[in-house]
Amino acid sequence: MILMMDPANYADGSIFSIIAKYDLFGVPARLLAFIVLFIAFAIKVPIVPLHTWLPDAHVEAPTPVSIILAGLLLKVGGYGIIRICYSIFPDAAVQSAWWIGLIGVISIIYGALNALAQTDLKRLIAYSSISHMGFVLLGIASSTAEGISGAMLQMISHGALSSMLFFLVGMIYQRVHDREIANFRGLADIMPQFTFFVMIAFFASLGLPGFSAFMAEAFSLIGAFNSAQVNGLLPRWMAVLGSVGILLGAAYFLWTLQRMFFGQTQLKGGDEWLSN
Repeated sequence: MILMMDPANYADGSIFSIIAKYDLFGVPARLLAFIVLFIAFAIKVPIVPLHTWLPDAHVEAPTPVSIILAGLLLKVGGYGIIRICYSIFPDAAVQSAWWIGLIGVISIIYGALNALAQTDLKRLIAYSSISHMGFVLLGIASSTAEGISGAMLQMISHGALSSMLFFLVGMIYQRVHDREIANFRGLADIMPQFTFFVMIAFFASLGLPGFSAFMAEAFSLIGAFNSAQVNGLLPRWMAVLGSVGILLGAAYFLWTLQRMFFGQTQLKGGDEWLSN
């Protein structure tokens, strides 16, 4: 990879300039190199269908590790796609833009639907991360100023917000060693300050206007929508379908908020949990 980043290796007569003229397995060498690097970074993002490691990793990891994983390590994948894949192989990136955008939309919808189905609070946030990182991929695929800006802002925004979410989940787990959503009810009555911070984190993560996620996702979708007119890389239906992920995000965050924090107080651990 270091050799590939050296401009001198692309001069006439250099090894990469020679390889670039040939096909490997019937695929242009530059396109194949782009695909291989993209897959490596896509696992790190992660995107569907290379995402299966993330929910289990978050569930098994202690809170500090989950914070680092969500806040920093996932963003290395997105940054690598922009800084390395797109910088070294811009021609291959243009050829692959439609498929990258489609994978981004699938990640947005699939991650959100899985988040709706979760009973473990930590797994819910893990799947929401997959959905939110789909906006990063969609923005990158658009190759527009708005899309790339939205992707970068989304990585920064999600890094901060997901860290906050995992920290709040860790506070609950440290006290009662339970993360099952169904085992909590009416927490707002007994933990009003904690509920306030959870509401802020949920509202920010679902993209409420005034928070960073709103601007990031809006720019990513605008970039994807304008791509059809600016460079013709993405059809507009991808942006429209991607916006459904915002509605699904509001659904799983607000539904979780209603189930855990409002209504009559009812805890599985009873008085023992209340004392903690």
